Amino acid sequence: MTAKHAKIVITGAAGLVGQNLIVELKQQGYTQLVAIDKHPHNLHTLGELHPDVRTVLADLAEPGAWEAEFAGAACVAQLHAQITGKTTDLFTRNNIDATKRVLDAATRHDVPWLVHISSSVVNSVADDDYTNTKRAQEKLVVESGIRHCVLRPTLMFGWFDPKHLGWLSRFMAKTPVFPIPGDGRFMRQPLYERDFCRCIAVCIEREPEGAVYDIVGDTRIDYVDIIRTIKRVKKLNTLIVHIPIGFFAFLLRTYALFSAKPPFTADQLKALSAGDDFKGVDTEMVFGVRQTPFEDAIRESYTDPRYGSIVLQR
Repeated sequence: MTAKHAKIVITGAAGLVGQNLIVELKQQGYTQLVAIDKHPHNLHTLGELHPDVRTVLADLAEPGAWEAEFAGAACVAQLHAQITGKTTDLFTRNNIDATKRVLDAATRHDVPWLVHISSSVVNSVADDDYTNTKRAQEKLVVESGIRHCVLRPTLMFGWFDPKHLGWLSRFMAKTPVFPIPGDGRFMRQPLYERDFCRCIAVCIEREPEGAVYDIVGDTRIDYVDIIRTIKRVKKLNTLIVHIPIGFFAFLLRTYALFSAKPPFTADQLKALSAGDDFKGVDTEMVFGVRQTPFEDAIRESYTDPRYGSIVLQR
C-alpha cells in the first residue's frame, strides 16, 4: 500500500494524463508529488496551478540530474509518451529511449512500485509508429524486474486536452462548417480522463502486482455522435458536413506539409476507421470507479470554470 505521505514521481506529468492525475492525487490527500516533464510551458502551467508540487524540467531521453529525483520514491507513475509526430525517431526517442532511462533510474534507486500507462493500441489492428513503440515500451516495463502494473486506456478526453476531442471542440467553436470523414459511423469508446485518473490512483494505493488492465470508456458511440454531443453541450451553430474519406485523408496529408504538429494525422484517420472494438475491465467492480455519463463528462470537460478553459501547448 502506498501511503498518502509517500514520495510519488510522475513522468510526463505536464501532459493530459499527468495534469489530471495531479488534481486527483491532491484531492485524495497525497502530499509529496514530483512532476517531471520536458515541456516548459505546460510544466509552468502545472506549477502555477499546484505550487506545492515539485516540478522538474527534464528530457527523459537524456541523462541528467532528474535521475536523482527517484531516490526515496515509493512509486513511479510512468506517463510520458509521444502520441503524435511526423517521424519515427520522435516515437523511438520518447517512447523507448526515455523509458529505458526511467526504468534504469528507478532500478538504481530501488523504487519498489511502478504504474505504467500504456495504451489500448497495443491490442489494435493499427500498424503505425505510435502503436509499435507503445508495444515496445510496455514490453520494457514487463521485463524490467520492477514490481508494476499496466493500464491501457482508450482515446481519452477531459480537462487541459490540446488534441483529440479538446481540439475538435475548439475547432468547432471557431468554424461555421465542421468536416466529418465519410458517414462518421466509426465506433469509439472515449474514456473520461478524470475517471481514468481515479483508476490510476487506486493502483498507486493498492499496488496490484503484475496486473494488466484494459481501461475502456463504457459508452460506445460513433464519431459523428461525439461531434454532435460537443455541439449540443457548447450550444454551437456549426454546420456538420460529410466529406469522402479519401479526400479527407488527402486534406490531412496536405495540412501536415505545413504543420510540424498536425492535430489530426492520416495515420490517426486510419486508426479511427480501423473498426477496433476494445474490451475492458468493469471499472466499478475492479477499482470502485463508476464512469461518468458521456454527455456529463463532455460538459464538465469544456465548461468547467476552474480547468475547462486551460489548454496545454502541443
